Amino acid sequence: MQISFLRHKCIGCNACVEAAPEHWVISKTDGKSYLRKSRQRGQYFLKEVNWLEYDANARAAANCPVKIIRLKEV
Repeated sequence: MQISFLRHKCIGCNACVEAAPEHWVISKTDGKSYLRKSRQRGQYFLKEVNWLEYDANARAAANCPVKIIRLKEV
């Protein structure tokens, strides 16, 4: 499972952090969410997770008001 996140469009609402705090944190620098231990590819931040972490991150994606979090099977 891969999470992709378009950070530059983040509005810092904290919905992802509330749903999956082990994967998401709000940056003290700019107030936007950050996907922990992710790698950047272009404008996207990517992270591989296992299926046990799917539910929390699916809630994070569903709760995101700007819909910038995606989950896909790899």
